[in-house]
Amino acid sequence: MAASAPVIQPEGGAGNRSLPCRAVTALRAQVRGGALIRWLGGAGALLPVLALGFILVVLAIKAIPAIKYNGWGFFTNTTWSEGGLYAQPVTTNGVTHPPGASYGALASIVGTLGSSAIALVIAVPVSIGTALVIVERLPRRIATSLGMFLELLAGFPSVIVGLWGAVTFGPFIAHHIAPFISEHMPDVPVLNYFKGDTGNGQGMLISGLVLAIMVIPIIAATTRDLIRQVPILPREGAVALGMSEFETARRVTLPWVGGGIVGAVVLGLGRALGETMAVAMVCGAALGSVPTNIYGTMTTIAATVVQTMDTAFLDGTGLALRSVAELCLVLMVITLATNVAARMLVRRVSGTALPVGRGL
Repeated sequence: MAASAPVIQPEGGAGNRSLPCRAVTALRAQVRGGALIRWLGGAGALLPVLALGFILVVLAIKAIPAIKYNGWGFFTNTTWSEGGLYAQPVTTNGVTHPPGASYGALASIVGTLGSSAIALVIAVPVSIGTALVIVERLPRRIATSLGMFLELLAGFPSVIVGLWGAVTFGPFIAHHIAPFISEHMPDVPVLNYFKGDTGNGQGMLISGLVLAIMVIPIIAATTRDLIRQVPILPREGAVALGMSEFETARRVTLPWVGGGIVGAVVLGLGRALGETMAVAMVCGAALGSVPTNIYGTMTTIAATVVQTMDTAFLDGTGLALRSVAELCLVLMVITLATNVAARMLVRRVSGTALPVGRGL
């Protein structure tokens, strides 16, 4: 029986087949060594920093003409007017703009900081108390159900909260609760800010209360998870030493997670500073108005942006849109400054890690 002829491979065939094998082998070595995971993790960590830097640079470039035109008066002026949009544009300091255009952010900054402060004053103690009750006082089944309810509220659409605040909650506060506070507030110069006309359900107080309702689930849910991580032995030791439950919570539980609670408050503050639709529906949309009392109508930076965008696009010179970009840049700087200050506070008072990372 004749032997079969050997099959001759084309020249270089073995080498071509080995290239994919070598690549697969090298990739497996990288994966086993952890280099690929480290590279992907580094890229993922760098992406938010690049995105933040890109947004800052774009806003700064867009706002340069508005910064040149408005100057430092942008932070002291309360007027927000696009001027004569259909008149012949004029030029000032090398910037073309409609005649009579004037932009000031003071009223928006005051409204943003004031409503956020009201929200935190109400939300922080309520959130911490809610978290302590859920973890330490309620039965497990009720605590689980209430925790799910908190997480549901944290993701609730803000426009629904805003509509509820404008239609139901705001008028109720203005007609039944605020008048009592205004009439019985002591006649002290500092407390006169709480006296005066209570309005019809729109203003700084209602905006702060609506923001507090939106912030409480965020702070409470995060604080609840932090308190659950406190070891049981320090708490039992405090009780064994004769401390009451209140003293144990104040001297052991809360200091143990103090840094994390500050981080949770920062998360809530970020939500309050940037909230748009809910505040726009209950603030009164008073552009350029600084409230004379806590019940007065006002506006915030985010509400001003959403309320003036349509008119800004009608400005053929583009100055109105660039002024909006400058206003957004101010809001971004305020948000970053509060976050950096809070993280520095955490590093000083506690070594507990923040719930969102190590920080600076």
